[in-house]
Amino acid sequence: MINRVFTKKIFVGNVAVGGDAPISTQSMTYSNTADVEATVAQIKRLHFAGCDIVRCAVPDMEAALALKKIKEQIELPLVADIHFNHKLALEAAKVVDCIRINPGNIGSKEKVKEVVKACKERNLPIRIGVNSGSLEKEFDNKYGPTAKAMVASAEYNIKFLEDLDFNNIKISLKASDVERTVEAYRMLRVKNIYPFHLGVTEAGTLFHATVKSAIGLGTLLLDGIGDTMRVSITGELEEEINVARAILKDSGAMPDGLNIISCPTCGRIEADLVSAVAEIEQRTAHIKTPLNVSVMGCVVNAIGEAAHADVAIAYGKGKGLIMVKGEVVANLPEKELVDRFVSEVEKMAEEVE
Repeated sequence: MINRVFTKKIFVGNVAVGGDAPISTQSMTYSNTADVEATVAQIKRLHFAGCDIVRCAVPDMEAALALKKIKEQIELPLVADIHFNHKLALEAAKVVDCIRINPGNIGSKEKVKEVVKACKERNLPIRIGVNSGSLEKEFDNKYGPTAKAMVASAEYNIKFLEDLDFNNIKISLKASDVERTVEAYRMLRVKNIYPFHLGVTEAGTLFHATVKSAIGLGTLLLDGIGDTMRVSITGELEEEINVARAILKDSGAMPDGLNIISCPTCGRIEADLVSAVAEIEQRTAHIKTPLNVSVMGCVVNAIGEAAHADVAIAYGKGKGLIMVKGEVVANLPEKELVDRFVSEVEKMAEEVE
């Protein structure tokens, strides 16, 4: 497990963010929020995929008024994403679980005071969302579109809220490239203890967004930075949650299900390893117990990897070994190995639970 940097714990609905709470996953609907039926349907898809918190854009009063009906039909905590118009925030604050704004683009301090008052009344957190593409002019002009400008914007907006005696805050610092994103989060992390919402914004389609997010968010998680996160993908909603959970799992931030170790394909493989691993992934997808399992295709690395796995297959020519905690429990023909392997994994998962 990673050693996380200590942060203040806040609550978005019934989901704790920061402190010793698990790192939560988030996504955002792409429907017209005023279309209640379509928005609820997307939120339910996200809930089924394992999402912890969902956000909806609130571009106008019709969308703001729709939030009440949406909230009545969902179980996930709901965040309202608002820019420029403080009246939308005031309406949304009546029903949602968190408000996402940039205090600097909401308008005068009096307008921000109204939003803060509304959030205080219902104990709602405010997420200060800094994006490199929409920085306040004073910071963009002074520093350019840099990590330093993003941090300056965040610090300005944090002070803005703190001066109003409000500290139920979480923060995001998103750029469209990995380097600025990581630099900004690292730079700001040492300056306060508010929880951080991680993300690389505008990351692109599934392939590119997965690579960017794995590098950027994985790097920050290994630094112990991050309390909640969204993987931004131009694509299906469920993919954001699938990739986010994979990053959390493989970074060690959230042990979840099987860690399947399998060797790269090469000329020494003595079995149909690709088909075997695909079948094992499918048949063990329901297992949430964190276990290390190994599926190795030849004798070069098979025994060594298997010896350190909870359950393993070590393939040979036409047959192979099943090993549990380094001990051989079966020597079987190739066609029987996957069935026995899955059986042993399910048995161990039940014992561990």
